[in-house]
Amino acid sequence: MKVSVKVPATTANLGPGFDCLGLALPLYNEITVEEQVMPGSGIEINIIDDNETFDTLSIPKDENNIVYKAIELLYNFVGQSVSDIKITIKTNIPVTRGLGSSASVIVGGLVAANELLGKPADKAVILSIASEVEGHPDNVAPAIFGGFCISSMENDGSVSYSKIPWPSDWKLNVIIPDYELDTKIARSVLPVNISIKDAAFNIRKCAMLVDAVYRQDSESMKKCLKDKLHQPYREQLIKGFKELNEFLENKDDILGCVISGAGPTILIISKDDGFEKVQNDVKTILSDLNVNCDIRTFNIENEGTKVI
Repeated sequence: MKVSVKVPATTANLGPGFDCLGLALPLYNEITVEEQVMPGSGIEINIIDDNETFDTLSIPKDENNIVYKAIELLYNFVGQSVSDIKITIKTNIPVTRGLGSSASVIVGGLVAANELLGKPADKAVILSIASEVEGHPDNVAPAIFGGFCISSMENDGSVSYSKIPWPSDWKLNVIIPDYELDTKIARSVLPVNISIKDAAFNIRKCAMLVDAVYRQDSESMKKCLKDKLHQPYREQLIKGFKELNEFLENKDDILGCVISGAGPTILIISKDDGFEKVQNDVKTILSDLNVNCDIRTFNIENEGTKVI
């Protein structure tokens, strides 16, 4: 028996919502989990990357693989040991670009394995295990549930989340550069301590951002996508981010420009056709900085993970 699932890409933080805000994008990885027919076959992990976007040889193909680790935690949760198992990952989400590729395969493996087991775990358990493996829930929650999610990992390992409707006329424009940025490197540049002033700034902006989404208030949203906890430190690693921010400031129907997750993808939130008006200028700015990239415009993905 085998089960395949489709899991969306995600973009996290949205500026001030460090490690707690995320939303799903209609770009997908497919994960298949199946029980091996031959006893003693052990673990088999296959990665299909038709676009050849990364080095698949560097991905562990044994019990050190993060998808296998997540599945093992699920089996342990229901009091079972992992039997001989085959995992196939078909990648369409660019890796180490700040688009939740690791969260998507972790979630996909868990959901597929849960189906194989007869669905003993509810989505709360899937969310908790996936967040434990990933380290934080900001990408995991929208990958599972779709849409715009607020999430928080609690001390007992459980995860609280809320899904708020995203305005249908707010577009998500992602600028995906042709270079990778390891999350560990992106986190290494962050300060160990922050000032109360900067913390208070982010609390204000994050609260206003959630309110702006809830009320679908574009003018308020323009004031919310600012951050002092991670973007000022990470922008040195992301070519073009500072220049685009300065160019897009106060442009009509551009709500804001933020780093997607840990980067290096840049997310520009626009209203209606606002991005189309500036797209050529954006391309020129990036070209002048020798940044090769793929630019895509999406509506939000509202359904989350689906069994195929």
